[in-house]
Amino acid sequence: MSFQVTLQPGGQQFAATPDETILEAATRAGLLIPYSCKDGACGVCKAPVLSGSVSLGRHSESALSAADQAAGQTLLCCAQATSDLSVEVRQVSRAGDIPVKKLPCRVQKLVKKGDVMEMLLKLPASEKFQFVAGQYIDFLLADGKRRSFSIANPPSQPDLLELHIRQVPGGMFTTHVFEKLKEKDILRFEGPLGSFRLNEDSRKPIVLLAGGTGFAPIKSIVEEAIATGNTRPMTFYWGSRNRAGLYQLEEARAWETRLPGFRFVPVLSDASPEDAWEGRTGYAHEALMADLPDLSGHEVYACGSPAMIDNARNALVQHCALPQEAFYSDAFSFSADSQPT
Repeated sequence: MSFQVTLQPGGQQFAATPDETILEAATRAGLLIPYSCKDGACGVCKAPVLSGSVSLGRHSESALSAADQAAGQTLLCCAQATSDLSVEVRQVSRAGDIPVKKLPCRVQKLVKKGDVMEMLLKLPASEKFQFVAGQYIDFLLADGKRRSFSIANPPSQPDLLELHIRQVPGGMFTTHVFEKLKEKDILRFEGPLGSFRLNEDSRKPIVLLAGGTGFAPIKSIVEEAIATGNTRPMTFYWGSRNRAGLYQLEEARAWETRLPGFRFVPVLSDASPEDAWEGRTGYAHEALMADLPDLSGHEVYACGSPAMIDNARNALVQHCALPQEAFYSDAFSFSADSQPT
């Protein structure tokens, strides 16, 4: 038994069985719809149900509130169809020819910068690994669990994969990375995964917004733009609590000389005297709003915590005239790596 799911306004249709989520069914049908955490924590896949009914699984109240549910919205990563269904998803693309693979990799290099580990992974020489700037991989752990990390290098440099891993207090995998993992160790991963990427059909100016290690997919996007000669204007706001959180500050500053039309704005929310910071302060999205009060003709690509994504989306749509469909996001959820609370 299966139900027919229709995505509006595009009209794409696929079958969904009662025991799979709408996101899983769409992926199986070769359709890419916006998502990030896949466990109901971030809200990236929130969508209005236009007709039909769903059974909503376990999720975070911050990702889908009671008011959202009353207004007819659901989370596609944890909703299962209970009838034929129509939902509104404005950003839909086809999976294309890039295959998802399960591969071994060797830890080539580990560089610790405060609470962020920069990891380089060497792939098998016999494998050609393809991905789109903005995508991520899942590490496959011995206990059957997964840990997701965005790819920080551009697709034009596929021989090594660069990841930025923040140490999570109590995090099982990140503790292993910081305390036990060594160069030349072997890991296994699946990828590429994720729907976060530039809208290649648009010529609108691009605004990039990152918090903490949300920098990683932005780095991939910017360096791919440099490699391909992308001429769309780009402005990048990178927010952190302190100077140490901007762990590749000089690399980001150098993009201004390498990419015509690129501007970089670092922002600290809680700078200390030791930071000797003379740049912008406050929250990154507030700096963005001050500089660009009218975003009606722009696209925004945001990466960071679910709270940061929600705050930025709401503020930019409400106060800067940003169209809802012009806000693209990748929310980083750490709940899967920590012990249950």
